[in-house]
Amino acid sequence: MPPGPAPSAPERAITPGTLIAVAVLTVLLAASWFWADVLLLVFAAVLIAVALRAGAGMLHRWLGLNVKIGVIVVILAVIGALAAVGRVAGQAVAEQFAELAASVPEAWAGVNDWLSSSEIGTSLQEQIEDAPDMTDRAAEMAQRLPDLFQTLSGAVNATVGSVFSIFLMLILALYIAMEAERYRQGTIMLVPLRHRDRAGNILDEMGRNLALWMGGQALDMLAVAILAGLGLWMLGVPLAFILALIAGLTNIIPIVGPFLSGTIAVLFSFTQGFELAVQVAILFIVIQLIDGEIILPMIQRFAVSLPPALTVVGIMAFGGLFGLVGILLATPLLVILIVLVRRVYVEDVLGDRLPD
Repeated sequence: MPPGPAPSAPERAITPGTLIAVAVLTVLLAASWFWADVLLLVFAAVLIAVALRAGAGMLHRWLGLNVKIGVIVVILAVIGALAAVGRVAGQAVAEQFAELAASVPEAWAGVNDWLSSSEIGTSLQEQIEDAPDMTDRAAEMAQRLPDLFQTLSGAVNATVGSVFSIFLMLILALYIAMEAERYRQGTIMLVPLRHRDRAGNILDEMGRNLALWMGGQALDMLAVAILAGLGLWMLGVPLAFILALIAGLTNIIPIVGPFLSGTIAVLFSFTQGFELAVQVAILFIVIQLIDGEIILPMIQRFAVSLPPALTVVGIMAFGGLFGLVGILLATPLLVILIVLVRRVYVEDVLGDRLPD
């Protein structure tokens, strides 16, 4: 008697729990899209709170200080440090910023002088000559005055809203830092009982990774600022301190930040001539090579290491979705996503155990 067909694998029925989970996930994704600005503001506040808690934790380990008191001490220390720096170097920094603003026309004139002697400049001049004359442009601008006033009004409102949002973010960060354990427990209670221990471990890991990333990023920014300051000072570039400060601050944005700070430095080097501008460009390229090949690998031995290609994809994705704020927060968001993918999807869903 010939054997019958092999029994097929039992089909998995879609349970009500699965449908509920899909519905909840859909609602969360929709809420994340419509409330993206609020969620990004909350995430930025969480980053500040993590930094405050990290400082308070160090004071607790070293001095046995209560964590809440430690948060207050850290805040007062930051305010005191900023006040001291402002008192000591505030006037010099303000003068350099004023000089930086005043040198914009001279820098632009240097760029124009270089362009006028190059093929690029000749091509641009021909395009300008072929453009409509100033009378037509003035008439067109007059027709657009209502739109211009509306744009300026929108810019003012956006500025006021941004200042208010930053204030709310700082207040929220203070509350989270002071009552971090309460908010952690509240978040864990949203998870089913059998998964709460796992959820707590994942939350703790995300907090540790964010703290390590911020610490490593601060060291990297300081190193880039020092290298840029020394290099610009040795080359005799004016406003070396301010340009180095810009290089350090913008270095928090991977890929985009170094390009931005280098462009600014090269632009203002044109006030001293084309040759110095080339030297400054080479300086910033060398700094980025040193940072990428020596400094960052040393820091990432103790901090969080992110794959460069994944970082670029994260910047493009979050920047495309959320604009400038998405670019600024792309890397810490990527840190969180990597932890979630590793622990929740790869380990818990797929059952694979990855090395730490």
